[in-house]
Amino acid sequence: MLVLWGRHTSVNVQKVIWLLTELGMEFDRKDVGGPFGGLDTPEYIAMNPNQLVPTLQDGKITIWESEAILRYLGAKYGEQYFPGSIEKRAVVDQWLCWSQSSWIPPLIQLFMFLMKTPAAKRDSQQLKDFADNVNARATFMNEQLKTRKFIAGDSLSLADFSFASWLYRYFTLEIERPSLESLEQYYDMFCSHSVYVQHVHVDYGWMRVKE
Repeated sequence: MLVLWGRHTSVNVQKVIWLLTELGMEFDRKDVGGPFGGLDTPEYIAMNPNQLVPTLQDGKITIWESEAILRYLGAKYGEQYFPGSIEKRAVVDQWLCWSQSSWIPPLIQLFMFLMKTPAAKRDSQQLKDFADNVNARATFMNEQLKTRKFIAGDSLSLADFSFASWLYRYFTLEIERPSLESLEQYYDMFCSHSVYVQHVHVDYGWMRVKE
């Protein structure tokens, strides 16, 4: 059986749980990271020297980094989400890379600022700059979704697991957002899907600093 190490409140873990569930695969998840700790133990470091989550064990294979885990699972168990065709896979891959390099980092920056800075101590210009940076990425994706149902085409792919796993936080953070009709419709589509809601709509209020 597959073993997934990581707390369910981590988005990087959530995207893997979501994919595994869609694939109908049995797996055992072990809580580590955040309030659970355990990332600095010799046993965990031997599996994941980066000391982050998630980490996936599949028999004799151990993989860390969420995007690498998505690619592994897609290539081995879910060709419907990561096509065998080099040409089609490249399209999915480019959007996986975009999410990892352009979408997720500014969103984490904004999220951590809001979670770890008391409202009374927030610099309004800094908050606006962080939010504008994320909104620019969301606006970019909104334009892409005007021409297709999913990020990499007309069917669900690993690109959606990576990108959409962060939309719950984007749409629930206390920031001003532009009107993004196509992106909102895309998000609403997932919000009507019980698997997505169960594994991605996870409360993050525990991370907020006390005022």
